[in-house]
Amino acid sequence: MAKHGSSRRRRAQEAPQQPRDRLAEIQAEIRDVQQQIEAQRREACVIRTPEDLRARECSIAALTNKLAGLLLAEAMQASTDDPGNRSKARSLSQGAGHTIKDQGRRDVTLRTTCGQVEIRLAYFSRNCDRDKAGKGMYPLLVLWGVHDRCTAGIVSEISKLVAILGSLEEVEQVLFDRGQPLDIKTIRALAYRFATRARAAQRVGSLNWGETVAGRRVVLSTDGGRIRIRTNKRGPKTAKGRNRYRTDWREPKLLIIYVVDEVGHMNRDFLAVIDGTLGGPDAIFKLMEFYLRELNIATADKILFVADGARWIWNRVRALLQRLEIKPEQTNELVDFYHAVEHLGKIAALQHRWTGADRQAWIGRQRRRLLKGRVEEVQAAIKVLCGSRPSKALKREREYFNRNAGKGRMDYARVAALKLPIGSGAIESAIRRVVNLRLKGPSIYWHKNSAEAVLLLRSYYKAGRWNHLERQALTTTTGIAA
Repeated sequence: MAKHGSSRRRRAQEAPQQPRDRLAEIQAEIRDVQQQIEAQRREACVIRTPEDLRARECSIAALTNKLAGLLLAEAMQASTDDPGNRSKARSLSQGAGHTIKDQGRRDVTLRTTCGQVEIRLAYFSRNCDRDKAGKGMYPLLVLWGVHDRCTAGIVSEISKLVAILGSLEEVEQVLFDRGQPLDIKTIRALAYRFATRARAAQRVGSLNWGETVAGRRVVLSTDGGRIRIRTNKRGPKTAKGRNRYRTDWREPKLLIIYVVDEVGHMNRDFLAVIDGTLGGPDAIFKLMEFYLRELNIATADKILFVADGARWIWNRVRALLQRLEIKPEQTNELVDFYHAVEHLGKIAALQHRWTGADRQAWIGRQRRRLLKGRVEEVQAAIKVLCGSRPSKALKREREYFNRNAGKGRMDYARVAALKLPIGSGAIESAIRRVVNLRLKGPSIYWHKNSAEAVLLLRSYYKAGRWNHLERQALTTTTGIAA
């Protein structure tokens, strides 16, 4: 007993350890790196070969990246003592749902665009959870938009690579080559959560882009692509303990909103809006309505809705325009001219007694009539071919022209005279660039949530609006911190 008592007395007599001054440590590291950079600068180095140049380039980049990371760490560490930040952090901790207390400062390693940095931050948790990992929070990280121990900059960079490259394995390799090794699981989690935060900003309300289409000529379009969605089957697993699954084809639907100039060419001064979803027709039209309200579409000079003849599109267009309170004289509806010609080809192909030359001549004649605005003559020609007892295929094609012509969606001469496009090539190109070149391919199957995330990332990247997506993700974080 005396032995234990003496040990307790010795511990009580020991002087308490001074709190670690992480800011001073960072500043010392900065001075050390600066000295190394200065030494390299003064070093007499003659570059004679490509290998010499490459080695010099790598050594300088390594030092400057390390210095950049330390400078960022210094700024972050100094900011932890700011009274305003401490007040906001404490206020944020009080909204955690239960009483949590400041458990002191702890070392935190963060990933940044300059590499990993280590700082000391106040850790908040319940007293009973002070020694349990993952049970507390660092309010300042939430305030700064740091998720999963990664700054907003590195998360945006990783998410952009996920949008650009063909697979997560390629992203992993690129990051490894840059000296920022991450495993596929981490890459996937960072990118998909980034997309989730950006999408959440849309659900909350306005995007505050500060853009408008007032007085402009706007073209709207939507269409669908094809990808395979992986769905787990019920029942026993495989011998290796894996879930059995099926891979059904699904149609991701995309939208595009862009502006054309006086001659009908896409105006490059206005970045197109591209987005997509697997939610179905109602979901894509709801998304389009959201963007059109953001752009104040009611103030546009002229609006053209052009798409193929799919009924899921045209059954919803009029209701969309009415909800947006767009005047009828502002709008034009048009079935894509080249899809219409494709249907003419299907009709000609059903005339089995015709030669190839006969079919081409008939298609060319009807094509010219459509361009000249003589759609009634095209309908009459189709009616003649149908006769008194048309086949189901002919009836379907005849109904396609009667339905769309009757709604005024085949007045190509009038729309062309307005210097507006008569084709939906923009949305077809978007589907190829967003869906086909990233999400579709042999043996490529997606979970629905994963496909939704990559659709959003890829759409914004291809539209040139990545900075908007970054702001949306940060807006969600700012809202939580506020």
